[in-house]
Amino acid sequence: MTSPSSDVILDRMMALHPKIIDLTLDRVWRLLAALESPQTKLPPVVHIAGTNGKGSTQAMIRAGMEGAGKTVHAYTSPHLARFHERIRLAGELISEAELTNVLDECYAANGGENITYFEITTCAALLAFARKQADYTLLEVGLGGRLDATNVVHEPAVTVITPVSIDHEQFLGDTLGKIAAEKAGIIKPGVPCIVGPQQDEALEVIEYTAARLGAPLLVHGQHWHVTEENGRLVYQDEIGLRDLPLPNLLGAHQIQNAGAAIAVLRHLELGDQAYEAAVTKAEWPARMQRLKSGPLVEQAAQAELWLDGGHNAAAGIALAEVLRKLPQSPTHLICGMLNTKDVAGYLAPLATQAQSLTAVSIPGEAATLSAEDTAQAADQVGMKADTAESVSAALQKITDQDPQARILICGSLYLAGNILRENG
Repeated sequence: MTSPSSDVILDRMMALHPKIIDLTLDRVWRLLAALESPQTKLPPVVHIAGTNGKGSTQAMIRAGMEGAGKTVHAYTSPHLARFHERIRLAGELISEAELTNVLDECYAANGGENITYFEITTCAALLAFARKQADYTLLEVGLGGRLDATNVVHEPAVTVITPVSIDHEQFLGDTLGKIAAEKAGIIKPGVPCIVGPQQDEALEVIEYTAARLGAPLLVHGQHWHVTEENGRLVYQDEIGLRDLPLPNLLGAHQIQNAGAAIAVLRHLELGDQAYEAAVTKAEWPARMQRLKSGPLVEQAAQAELWLDGGHNAAAGIALAEVLRKLPQSPTHLICGMLNTKDVAGYLAPLATQAQSLTAVSIPGEAATLSAEDTAQAADQVGMKADTAESVSAALQKITDQDPQARILICGSLYLAGNILRENG
């Protein structure tokens, strides 16, 4: 008898989901206890929270560690094309056999009790990490921090809080201070915390939490600085200055993310080889990614095709800045968003950088915003907007009118995942 595939077990896990989302760690602690506490058996942990830049910062930290010859476990979410992307074991995506085994074990240990999909799959990742040797473990928060399923490691090596902005208000609170308090929930007594650029309201909350817990802070603009000078990245802290290449991930915001990553690597004393690798070897799909092959690229023919999964107001600002700095070319957006997002806040910065927007619904997503509503929001912020039944149809419409356009597919990681699967 063959064992079920990971997809089958993941589908089963969806049925365990509580009918009402209540952020709590009780279900996670119960399951971890049944699994004999894998969270206590991990290699040294770097725990990363924040609203924007968590994934890119983690990717740079991992690239830096691996550049220094270290092996690294890494956990991130959501996935884009396949669930396996969430779990890297000692640098490699988890195999189907390993994933199936840990999922099956967690499903059995849970005993049919209510638990969210993210909670039980996070426990599966921790179980896989505990069973394989590595030098470090990187854990990216899924939502918030204080009550996130990843927040079960009592003594991480270091914590990181990337820029905090308004997002997920229905779960985290309706002010920047409330949201920052949830993110700051990953700070642990006596454990250093690297803090990326923050608005004053968020920084005050983070500083208060750290002072209460006796956690040393290394704050951007106070303890470390990072700038772009003459086409180079210049990082400076109390130890000294480092002159490095610009990040291979595009965008001015990646300068700040690189700074946070280097601050982590400096704290862990991994050396110059790590800093260089962090900025030159990081890979992070659907973050202003140029698509270079596949069916959609072939359909685009002479047009440039780009993909980005940013989806909140801060991401819109960052993306507009990237587009502004690219060589001038008529730019057209193909956009699909979830109905839980601030659509106007995301689109408003992009209105000055794009000639048009073609809105689509996200295939297979119950929470998709309709193409019509996305187009209406674009129209309200001053963008020329239209709708299409699919990304392929939108692509055809744009290239018929402007064969050499720059086309950016954007608005949601869920849409980006669909694109990566469709484009092969």
